[in-house]
Amino acid sequence: MRTFEENFEPATLAVPVSKRDHIQGPYDASLTLVEYGDYECPACGAAYPQVKTVQSDLRDRLRFVFRNFPLANIHPHAEHAAEAAEAAGEQGRYWEMHDALYENQDALDDESLARYAVDLGLDTRRVIQEVVTGAHRDRIRQDFNSGIRSGVNGTPTFFVNGLRHNGPWDAESLVAELVEGSVRPA
Repeated sequence: MRTFEENFEPATLAVPVSKRDHIQGPYDASLTLVEYGDYECPACGAAYPQVKTVQSDLRDRLRFVFRNFPLANIHPHAEHAAEAAEAAGEQGRYWEMHDALYENQDALDDESLARYAVDLGLDTRRVIQEVVTGAHRDRIRQDFNSGIRSGVNGTPTFFVNGLRHNGPWDAESLVAELVEGSVRPA
């Protein structure tokens, strides 16, 4: 008779990482960490510095991918924050806005989003227009739907080398899973 663990197959990333994604680190890195996150989610805010530590520890061995999973029904500013990140990405500053949003998670109203655009030297009118009109709604929805297909039901949800990480998401646990998981196929 098989044990529960032998019968349990972890969820896999339904939509593979591609050049469409927002990626930090080498595209062909040997280790991959994908996060489905919400800029207004307190747990995602707590995970943010942990991910930074993982990136620092693994350096060029890691590619980090962030996909939008705004839980708008409980986080009223999450969708506009994701729109602002995508708008910044259109101007080549996605990761700078990503960091600004997590580092100022208690201020994600539209006025604050505009201030971050100014601080980053972006075309602020363009960012505001793209946020207000939902110019990146389809992309955000694609991320969200890929999360649903991958079994994401909350944030943050991490995938380590293509498999859902069900353990704690402190830096030490993520690094251990990334390194140990690299011996099995992604």
